[in-house]
Amino acid sequence: MPNIATVLKAEISRVARKDARAETQPLKKASAQYRSDIAALKRRVLALEKQLSRLARSSKASASPTPAKASAGGLRYSAKGLVAQRKRLGLTATAVAKILNVSVQSIYKWEDGKTRPRASQLPAIASLRKMGKQDAAKFLASLPG
Repeated sequence: MPNIATVLKAEISRVARKDARAETQPLKKASAQYRSDIAALKRRVLALEKQLSRLARSSKASASPTPAKASAGGLRYSAKGLVAQRKRLGLTATAVAKILNVSVQSIYKWEDGKTRPRASQLPAIASLRKMGKQDAAKFLASLPG
């Protein structure tokens, strides 16, 4: 037959464990809830940071071309178009360079599509579209040199 002291000691420890478990159970539940809340917040922050970087990239991409178009007054430019205008007017690249007041090398690079003219030069290029062969010849004759 077990000793009464041993039985009493076992019963006291069982009751103490039961009370301790009852006391710590709400703390464990709260801790688990806090951990899941923290994980959800981390996921949300990550998603918002990705969205912010996407918006920043798209705003940079859309912000760059907009001022160029706005300052140029909606003028269009294409390398093929410049070549076609030059040929339509029967001009050499040197003559077009004199009319536009740029270097011949600039004309060659614009026509090859290696570079694009600055926004400040687009109105002069657009004026080529309005010129005829005679207008271009008169303009070249009026230039000094």
